[in-house]
Amino acid sequence: MHSVVELWVYLSATPLFGLTATISTYVLAQAVYQHLGQPPWANPVLWTVLALALLLTVTATPYPTYFAGAQFIHFLLGPAVVALAWPLWQRREELRRRWAAVLAAGLVGGAAAAGSAVLAGWALGLPATVLASLAPKSVTAPVAMGIAQQLGGIPALAAVFAVLTGLLGALLAKPLFDLLRIRQPEVRGYALGTASHGIGAARAMQVHPAAGAYAALALGLQVLLASLLMPLISLLLGGLPALRP
Repeated sequence: MHSVVELWVYLSATPLFGLTATISTYVLAQAVYQHLGQPPWANPVLWTVLALALLLTVTATPYPTYFAGAQFIHFLLGPAVVALAWPLWQRREELRRRWAAVLAAGLVGGAAAAGSAVLAGWALGLPATVLASLAPKSVTAPVAMGIAQQLGGIPALAAVFAVLTGLLGALLAKPLFDLLRIRQPEVRGYALGTASHGIGAARAMQVHPAAGAYAALALGLQVLLASLLMPLISLLLGGLPALRP
């Protein structure tokens, strides 16, 4: 027991704490996920987030202390996203034939994701800063933070909305697709990547390679479209504060 306490004191005082806690928790959650047959409710990202939040709360560990180590994993998100381009390259001929349909679906899907969130928030009487933070919820978190700042929102809140959106998509997509009788992996993946960005794309990769490829395509397309169009639309509307009741 004394050795365990000494190890905890050492880890909590160094960047190794965040790195060790994140990797250990995720590996355990992934093992449980695989053992249970990969049900959506056992998504390892969801349970890793919950477990780490509980750990930081119980141990009264400040988030900056945790992130001092976790930032090494955060850095790897960039190469991981770039690696998603490989399955797209393998299907380049197919994408050339479908580029118009893919672009149209991305525009409609992105507009539906952002518009429904903003309108729901407006109907509930949320302040303009929250509406601006909600708008990019279906864009991957780092980009959502930048867009929210341009719109006059709160970047940290936009990141929270983006993560929650991704987790909900990963949890609920399969039952919803089954209910709607959507069977094609390409369609499932594209819808999941459009609505739930990186977390949804990761889930699609686990289910089917074609679904993962189209989810990665949707993820990248939403980043591009949202970055270009959301600030422009906000400018044309005179800013989201005009949406307040």
